[in-house]
Order: sequence, then C-alpha cells, then structure tokens
Amino acid sequence: MFKAGSVALVLAAVLVAASCGGSSSGASTPTTPTSTGVLAQTTITITISGSNGKTAFSPNPATVDKGQLVVFKNADVVTHHIMLDDGSLQTADIPPGGSSAAVAMGTSGSSTYHCTIHPTMVGGFNGADAEPPPCNQAYC
Repeated sequence: MFKAGSVALVLAAVLVAASCGGSSSGASTPTTPTSTGVLAQTTITITISGSNGKTAFSPNPATVDKGQLVVFKNADVVTHHIMLDDGSLQTADIPPGGSSAAVAMGTSGSSTYHCTIHPTMVGGFNGADAEPPPCNQAYC
C-alpha cells in the first residue's frame, strides 16, 4: 500500500508540474505579451550641432509624445547642458561626442529649450519656435 501511495504522489507532482506550462518534450514555448494599449516606446535623438540660434539642434522642432524618451547627442567640440525653458527638465553636462541620459517628456504640448552654457542655442518640441534671446554675452 505504501508503494501505491508513493507512486500516486509522484504522479500527482508530475501532473502539477506539467500543468504549470511545461510540455511533454521538456521545452517551453515563450508567450507573446498582449497589448496594453500603450504606444511602443521609441527614443527621439536630437543632435547638437554647435550653431547658434534655431540651427543648433536637429531636428528642430522635434515631435514628441508625452512620456516619450529624448536623448541629446553632442556632435559639437564643446560641452553643452540642455534645459527646458520652463525649468521642468534638464540634462547633465554633455561632453563632446557624448549623449545625455534618456529623459521622458512630461508633456506632449509644445515647449522650448536652450543650452544653459550657450543661451543663444535654442530648440523646440511639437511646433514650438524658440527665439534666441538678445545677445549680450560672450557666446554670441
């Protein structure tokens, strides 16, 4: 009787393991995640050229959705530091040839930004057209 109980216990364990996603061949089949209605996360890269004014960034203006990731890539020979004009977001210093960390946009509306080191370098998102400030600094 003890043997029959042991065999039944082992058989029950095998059935439980098989019902948890196992297959008779021992290989598991990956499942495809279902859509949750959230847009696929893409990253927008904005290249810093080092020019003054509206040509300092490309694309300018850039089109982004709320929560979309943005990376600033420094193609210039000097360091830059990008900040949204409303102060809600900024990068760390971006050395020549470097890129910022990816930052998630807080809004899908239009907004403008500039380089805090070189304030005449301006850009915008979603149709915003940034104008450089009047030049009264050494970086003009």
